[in-house]
Amino acid sequence: MARNIEIKARIDSVERVALIAAKLADQGPIEIAQDDTFFRCNDSADRLKLRTFAPDHAELIFYRRANSSGPKESFYLITPTDKPDVLRESLTLAWGQVGRVRKQRRLFIVGRTRVHLDRVEGLGEFLELEVVLKEGEAPEAGVAEAHALMAQLGIGADQLVQGAYVDLLNA
Repeated sequence: MARNIEIKARIDSVERVALIAAKLADQGPIEIAQDDTFFRCNDSADRLKLRTFAPDHAELIFYRRANSSGPKESFYLITPTDKPDVLRESLTLAWGQVGRVRKQRRLFIVGRTRVHLDRVEGLGEFLELEVVLKEGEAPEAGVAEAHALMAQLGIGADQLVQGAYVDLLNA
C-alpha cells in the first residue's frame, strides 16, 4: 500500500489557482476526465471506487483516510483494469453503489505533491493536494509540506472540507 497526506478545499476559481500552480509546478497541467463509481464499504473511513478514464482504461482504488478537514494521512491501493464496465457490474452486484462522481481534473506536480484542480459535476470547484510519503516517513513531514503549499496557493483553513466528493454529493 502507498501512503500520502491529503487535503481538500473548496475554491472560488480553478483558473485563479491554476495560474499560481503553473508557476510552482515541475509538471503540468494535464487535463483528465474522470468518472468515479463508489461502492459500499463496512468502515466509514474506507472507500472503494472504480475510476474510469476510457471504455478500456480504469483503476479500482481502495483507500482509507479519516473523515476530517485538514491534512490527513491516506493509505491506498490501485489496481488497473481494461474492463471497467464488467468490473462495475460485478462490484455493484456484490456490494452496491453509493454514488457516482464525474469531474474534470487539472493535474500539476509540485515536487512530490500532486495538485488537483477539480470541476465536479453538481458540486463546483475544488483543490486537492496529495503529498506522497516515502516508505517509513512520518506523516508530520507531509502535513507541513501541505500547509506550506496551501499558503503559496492562497488557500485558507476556512476553505477546507471533509469527506470525499461522493459524501458531499450525497449530503
